[in-house]
Amino acid sequence: MESVKITINGMTCMHCVKAVEVELSELQVNVLGVKIGSAEVRFDPAKVKKSEIEDAVKNAGYEVVSIEELKG
Repeated sequence: MESVKITINGMTCMHCVKAVEVELSELQVNVLGVKIGSAEVRFDPAKVKKSEIEDAVKNAGYEVVSIEELKG
């Protein structure tokens, strides 16, 4: 399993948070948390690609600034 923090541009409210949560929940990922400006997810790289996670955020209407691996 891999955990990543996604930095997201354009989120301004709790509606934005919910929109990202909904899109991420469509993937085979464990959403660890979403807040304004970022999200943390855990996933199996054999089942889900980082590009799919990025696409989910884009489908919610936001821009992915970065995806960085979380250690530990």
